[in-house]
Amino acid sequence: MTHGLDLVRARIVRAAGRSGRDPGGVRLVIVGKGQDPARLRELYEHGHRDFGENRAQELAAKAEQMPADVVWHFIGPLQSNKVRVIRPVVDFLHSLDRLELATTWMKGPGLAPPAFLQINIGNEPQKQGVSPERAPQVVDALTGLGVPLLGLMAIPPIADDPERSRPYYRKMTDLLADLARSHPHLTELSMGMSDDFEVAVEEGSTCLRVGRAIFASTEH
Repeated sequence: MTHGLDLVRARIVRAAGRSGRDPGGVRLVIVGKGQDPARLRELYEHGHRDFGENRAQELAAKAEQMPADVVWHFIGPLQSNKVRVIRPVVDFLHSLDRLELATTWMKGPGLAPPAFLQINIGNEPQKQGVSPERAPQVVDALTGLGVPLLGLMAIPPIADDPERSRPYYRKMTDLLADLARSHPHLTELSMGMSDDFEVAVEEGSTCLRVGRAIFASTEH
């Protein structure tokens, strides 16, 4: 069996090489949206541990069927009333997009899992996220709330050419650098999906969210 996972990993290594980066600095999150847990277990047996979901109930259900050492990432829009479903399960929240959600995220027993602030880098009205212009103000507020913020996340405008994502990813890298001057704990960039993850690696992504490129390329 040829794993799509191996093919994606190889592409990440090549992209990192083109930009002079260590591929070990890029975390690959396999997005299992709509996939049977058996397929995720197959990837687990192939040595992978980071998995992501964009629906609270689906993540909670799959977490019960997967080994305990899986690292879970929640990557989709999150309603405040669903926080109680995923907070005890996930290791990372990629889609912190508003202060109201942050307040809810900080409630509950134990330490809140680390989060990424979602940036609406294309200023698209239909997308969640904070505008780049408001990011400094929001980061200050999140820091005041005690949110364990790792960095930024973004989904660029849909494009038919991966190169069209590059300017947005470059803006994200610049924004993170600007914010890190006053918030040095911000070091992570969650950006890059199946169609453009190589460009994202070249532009500094530290966390990729890839599903289709892995599952569509797996041959049994």
